[in-house]
Amino acid sequence: MFTLITILVIIVCALLLLIVLIQNPKGGLDSAFSANNQVMGVRKTADFLEKATWTMGIALVVLSIASAAVNPTKTISADEPQESKIQELTDDAALPGAPMPNVAPLPEGEAATTPAEPAKEENK
Repeated sequence: MFTLITILVIIVCALLLLIVLIQNPKGGLDSAFSANNQVMGVRKTADFLEKATWTMGIALVVLSIASAAVNPTKTISADEPQESKIQELTDDAALPGAPMPNVAPLPEGEAATTPAEPAKEENK
């Protein structure tokens, strides 16, 4: 079901893109230099394209909500404790004998400073 909705979303997006690109601009610099030819056939075409744009936009929103509703995600059971990946990494790093993450060693003669104890600068 999720695959079908995904394919429909792609089709609606492609159609919406084409419909928007087909439409004539209604204002701006281009309209100032072109002749105003609003013949009845052109007006009906513009109405159809506007309705098609709204229909495709609404269809895209509905399909997006439907795809979120049927998205196949991993279910979380109440029996398993869930930890984030960051929590797992920090727990592993806190174990004695665990390898340190890729941290560059300090150059000779420099001491590590903590945020509570900033490095002191000499005034000259």
